Amino acid sequence: MKTTKVTVVIPIWNSQTWLVGCLEGLRQQSYQNFRMLLIDNGSTDNSAEFIERYYPQVTLIRLPTNLGFAAAVNIGIQHSQTDYIALLNIDTLPHHGWLAALVNRIENSPSNVGAISSKMLLMTDPTRIDDAGDRLSWYGSATKRGHGHVAIDYTNTAEIFSPCAGAALYRQAFFEHVGLFDERFGSYLEDVDLGLRGRLYGYRYLYEPSAQILHHGHSAGVVGGRYIRLMTRNRLLTMLKNIPTQLLFRHGWHLLYGQLYFFLVYKRPLDSLYGYGLFLAQLPHLWQTRRTILTERSIPLEQLDRLLSTKLGEPSLREIVRQKIAPR
Repeated sequence: MKTTKVTVVIPIWNSQTWLVGCLEGLRQQSYQNFRMLLIDNGSTDNSAEFIERYYPQVTLIRLPTNLGFAAAVNIGIQHSQTDYIALLNIDTLPHHGWLAALVNRIENSPSNVGAISSKMLLMTDPTRIDDAGDRLSWYGSATKRGHGHVAIDYTNTAEIFSPCAGAALYRQAFFEHVGLFDERFGSYLEDVDLGLRGRLYGYRYLYEPSAQILHHGHSAGVVGGRYIRLMTRNRLLTMLKNIPTQLLFRHGWHLLYGQLYFFLVYKRPLDSLYGYGLFLAQLPHLWQTRRTILTERSIPLEQLDRLLSTKLGEPSLREIVRQKIAPR
């Protein structure tokens, strides 16, 4: 009997609109040695009932309430017994050879390559990149590599800082060594946090251009109060939980400027201040976890220093002011 090699874990929440496209795309994959595991985060739109009726071959775990992305995928990972685990957003349309390309790349990579990131294309314009791997800066800002650029410029396999968990293949052994997603993040930056932790433990990640997938994502420029609160908290958690003290002092100015930058750009000071309060509430967890992570660190300080960018990755405050005062 052939052993299943991959589990595709998909968290959903009121996602019935996207179910058919994503699941049919998976059913038509050229690589078929996988099982689908969907984690329903307390949907109220009959998503779970739809799956049970029309996709009985899919394993479904129903949660009573929405626990957030990190907790949902952790449950999926813990229920997976395969060599590899693919994490996939439901608002995606995978190309025919998507999973085959990911499996081929990881099986032909050294064991210290912990994950492979997909070529995520904008569903609204498939000629352009949504995400070709994630970047992290010393300002605390995380950005999508290649976002909005023409896709033809990203046709080579490349090492990246961290994979986007919206469409990536991980080794089971990676999770066993590094641990799962930090559920205290809830949503936003949990995959960058995990990627950084893996880097500290000596893992690398690759971007695979032949693993193509269309991604709808969220509307650009839509910034609500919840987003600001969680991003404010999670930026600080990512940096202060994982970065050694010497590098925090070395790049302290970058980190402080990043906090000021987003405080001003968001223009919702109460939500930003609320986010700082959420961060302070996590300090006991942060110091305990930080001690454990840094004790396990195997990467040299100077190598880690080079992995994070000294570029903000966002329009500068000067550019923003210039745009505001420019004549129309």
